Amino acid sequence: MSKSEKLSNVNKLDFETALSELEEIVQHLESGETSLEGSIDAYERGVALKKHCESKLREAQLRVEKIENDGTIEAKPLEED
Repeated sequence: MSKSEKLSNVNKLDFETALSELEEIVQHLESGETSLEGSIDAYERGVALKKHCESKLREAQLRVEKIENDGTIEAKPLEED
């Protein structure tokens, strides 16, 4: 699997899975038990996971705000920044 395929798979993860994987990457990097190339690959994946988690949190926040404002939930896709 190519790097771009690995990174694109991040968007398919739910928040909890992405956060758990991100935590594992951080622990792995902190251990210092990997090669430079492995660390860079892990860091790239970690950045993608972080962005994905932030996006999921923004979506949840918008849904909660919508509920607070008018008491209804309406699923709408988020616009990209």
